[in-house]
Amino acid sequence: QVPLVESGGGLVQAGGSLRLSCIASGRTFSANPMGWFRQAPGKEREFVAAISWTGTSTDYADSVKGRFTISRDNAKKTVYLQMNSLLPDDTSVYYCAAGNRFGPTSRARLAYADWGQGTQVTVSS
Repeated sequence: QVPLVESGGGLVQAGGSLRLSCIASGRTFSANPMGWFRQAPGKEREFVAAISWTGTSTDYADSVKGRFTISRDNAKKTVYLQMNSLLPDDTSVYYCAAGNRFGPTSRARLAYADWGQGTQVTVSS
């Protein structure tokens, strides 16, 4: 298991920015591809972004491409999600997750074994 703790959520006006962080404990973090998902009230949890264990490959949902950036610092065992030009539709609980393989399946929830508790992001119009 890779225990994960998210932080950085909050309330922001539309057009603003937030940076989410996810700190992982455990010695295998650098070997795990990481992902961010989000879940709005009454909706299913959806893929936001993923990053390979080296950080050289990334993938984004179409709805956030060009606005969000995923990155990682393996020395700090931390993955980040920089969110710019936020929209009210981005309001959700954001979760980070640790997977086993980066690739076409990285958009699927089943590709991730470990999940954080989530951090709330609220974007006001």
